[in-house]
Amino acid sequence: MSNKPMPLATPISAPFWNGLKEGRVQLQQCNSCQQWTFYPRRHCSHCLSHDLSWKEVSGAGTLYTFTVARIPTLPEFAGAEPQILAVVELEQGVRMNTTLVGLAPDDIRVGMAVKPVRARVSEDGTVLLRYTGADVDLVERDEVPKAPPAPAADAGPARTRIDVKDIDALKALVSDQFSDWSNQILVDQALIDDFARLSGDDYWIHTDPERARKEGPFGGTIAHGALVQVLMSRMQVPLSFEVTGFTNMVNYGSERLRFPSPVPAGSLLHSRVRVKSVEVLPRGTQMIMEFNIHVVGQDRPAVINDLVILYM
Repeated sequence: MSNKPMPLATPISAPFWNGLKEGRVQLQQCNSCQQWTFYPRRHCSHCLSHDLSWKEVSGAGTLYTFTVARIPTLPEFAGAEPQILAVVELEQGVRMNTTLVGLAPDDIRVGMAVKPVRARVSEDGTVLLRYTGADVDLVERDEVPKAPPAPAADAGPARTRIDVKDIDALKALVSDQFSDWSNQILVDQALIDDFARLSGDDYWIHTDPERARKEGPFGGTIAHGALVQVLMSRMQVPLSFEVTGFTNMVNYGSERLRFPSPVPAGSLLHSRVRVKSVEVLPRGTQMIMEFNIHVVGQDRPAVINDLVILYM
């Protein structure tokens, strides 16, 4: 499940959404004046007649206008691709708000020919209508959030081995620069529900999608902060170094733990890390590593965890 806003079919609009599920684009045509109407209404937008019929159309048209949202219009729309909002003028003369896919922003031109793309966006079969260039080989696409494949055990660059006694080399790792991103982890409603049962925290903002959509501040359910923190262990951050020569390594805790932004159900997470400090203590060598976990596409972290590692 995702917190992206989804259409709610009404008795008036249901034929449009059901048609998309079945692979058809349908518009209303007035039987009195033969004009086309969109969005779905009870009456003709031209002569106000209530005598309307649903007719299948190709969905083809031209690009009337567009804009590239460099900052997502909602956090739920953040992703690897830029959000390209558009208005398409169909062959029947009606205009439709949509999203462009399969196109680089530099290749988009007002007036270009475009065609519909059926985008499956949820497991219940809900389909949204996207658009792409008329010459692009794209008809359908699956946008249901899925967990990416786990990286291979030997994936990632070779690491520099640093002996725990080489304090100067360890301190040289301290930096304001973060590592590259880890692999991505899907946080769906099923995982949130499993954690709620395990932890006993079944508060409705996490476990009741319908109530969270209507009453919650985030438009749907969100993951527990503790769940997101725990998932850090499943994110393989590509570190450039490996500490060697110690007898024991202990996860000593967190010097600082913060949850700056929510993680909506259906989000993909990834993380990165930097070495914040290295200190020699009587009980061993302490390294503090700042882990930042982000929803993919968002600049603001969901979790900041200054993890304390003790090498003995």
